[in-house]
Amino acid sequence: MAQKTDSSTSRLDDAARAGWLYYVAGNTQEEIAAKLGISRQSAQRLVSLSVSEGLIKVRLDHPIGRCMDLAARLKSRFALDLVEVVPSDPASASTTIGVAEAGAAEIERWLKRTDPIVMAVGTGRTLKAAVEQLMPMECQHHKVVSLTGNIAPDGSAAYYNVIFNIADSVKARSFPMPLPVIASSAQERELLHAQPMIRPTLALAAHADVTFIGVGEMGPEAPLYLDGFITEAELKALQKAGAVGEICGWAFDADGRLIDGQTNERVASAPIPSREQSLVVAIAKGSKKLPGIRAVVNRRLANGLITDELTAEALLAG
Repeated sequence: MAQKTDSSTSRLDDAARAGWLYYVAGNTQEEIAAKLGISRQSAQRLVSLSVSEGLIKVRLDHPIGRCMDLAARLKSRFALDLVEVVPSDPASASTTIGVAEAGAAEIERWLKRTDPIVMAVGTGRTLKAAVEQLMPMECQHHKVVSLTGNIAPDGSAAYYNVIFNIADSVKARSFPMPLPVIASSAQERELLHAQPMIRPTLALAAHADVTFIGVGEMGPEAPLYLDGFITEAELKALQKAGAVGEICGWAFDADGRLIDGQTNERVASAPIPSREQSLVVAIAKGSKKLPGIRAVVNRRLANGLITDELTAEALLAG
């Protein structure tokens, strides 16, 4: 028994030496093998053992390392399936820089798949900024469907609807939602959703493999209000009802529950796809959006998040 224990201790000693030579001294596995008088394969196994036994603690001394740590903590804390955290620029007031580029990279990863997928997209400034970063691709085997209507209150094309931008960039089959973002009444919404050209689009959105959405704030600069989709009186009524954020026009409270009545009765957007059957990725950052983002991850309105360091830290501190 003592001999076996001595053997184990000796092997850990060798692993510690190999791990130090590799991670601290910067030796290659060939150099470690020569210094310890063992084969390259044995050196490789000892280096791996030094990590698996916790003999070596690796620290990435770089801003990206901190982002990766924050992402791992967010993923564990909120039971998310995907988290990407990008560095924050304290000198920038932009709500899109960094997360837009990371969002574009994730969208491209899905579009590069060889098997056909259905991708659903929301709307908003951040998502539009992400789509504008996409590289030209040929993706005719994929389908991209809009969750939101693409008609503004004055009858023009909604500026921050991204379905046509994606179609131009990646040449995928696109399925727009030829509806107003918010209908004039609940009855009108039901009539619009019953139209033969709308029903297939709603059905397609419900079965999306992946969905990308923005998170809108509900303060004085709420996009729904600034872009003319709701009135000031409607915004104040939503705030009084507890609204802290919105996704595709659907207003929700701090617990991530959709507000009863109000403008939600008239939202013409498709329901947010099921997080149990697909990946729903929210792309958002910033202190003004923080209450909405927190509600989204707490309630799992989304099971994926792309954000920045400052927002990630605030989420973990809350």
